[in-house]
Amino acid sequence: MRKSVAVLVILSMTLAGCGGWRDSRMNPGNWFGKSRAEARTQTQTPAQTNPLIPEETSIFRRSRKEEVYLGTPVDQIVAMNVERTSAGAIIKATGQTVRQGAFDVRLVSETDGEPVDGVLTLEMKAVQPVNMPQGPERVRRATAGYFVSNQDLAGIQTIRVLAARNAHSTRR
Repeated sequence: MRKSVAVLVILSMTLAGCGGWRDSRMNPGNWFGKSRAEARTQTQTPAQTNPLIPEETSIFRRSRKEEVYLGTPVDQIVAMNVERTSAGAIIKATGQTVRQGAFDVRLVSETDGEPVDGVLTLEMKAVQPVNMPQGPERVRRATAGYFVSNQDLAGIQTIRVLAARNAHSTRR
């Protein structure tokens, strides 16, 4: 008990003697000095536009820039089902990728969701990194969904989901 009290007193005295540390050059908080305000020079001519709205697009119109999707087809489709909703149906597909770490999984239609001869064909794609290990099957599973409205369902008899090695289809 006496030793711990003595050590505690010595440590507290040593700590109290370090009060000058905050002003020393060895304190990393003092290395850059204090910040100061300075006037900003005008680099642009003032315009009559709102700087919060981008110049090339409007908030009322979509951008004309085309989004590039870098997905590649998944290895195979494991399961597929169609779930009815009040507004149409949700096509849900589960696929197996070659390597783990796939992301941004999508069901992509080459015909913009329009059926060809009563067949809606979707391809399951994902962005798949090439530098990841293969891993077990449960880690390589990916699921994606695609919504089809009641109006579009009226012209569809068969739904096909394609992968690199197989395809699943269902009929109405």
